[in-house]
Amino acid sequence: MSEVDDLQRALLATGFAYDRQVRTDFYLSFMRDFMGRAQDIRRLGSAALDLCYVACGRFDGFWEWSLRPWDTAAGSLIVREAGGTVSDFRGGAFDLYGEQTLASNGHVHAALLAVLAPRFEGTR
Repeated sequence: MSEVDDLQRALLATGFAYDRQVRTDFYLSFMRDFMGRAQDIRRLGSAALDLCYVACGRFDGFWEWSLRPWDTAAGSLIVREAGGTVSDFRGGAFDLYGEQTLASNGHVHAALLAVLAPRFEGTR
């Protein structure tokens, strides 16, 4: 697990849901939000691998929309077992059947949530 505790030094990962051609601007807006705040962002194309890379310290954080349980079940457990944090984009409990997956080394989780929070103000 990475010891990075500053979002500006964090290497993040993300992926794009299958409806990305319809919601291009929506998904890219999250990239834009993090681009100026993080060290860099990677996209590998496998949520399971991204989560494992968070657990072993290659990435400091990961977010993605619309994943399925087979994408996140093992990886989210591995992140938690390694000492990291997994939640939804508001900091709520991670739900295998939910639309939001946010995972981190635990040290930058609050900073990731602070970037995501303004997008959800005024919504349930």
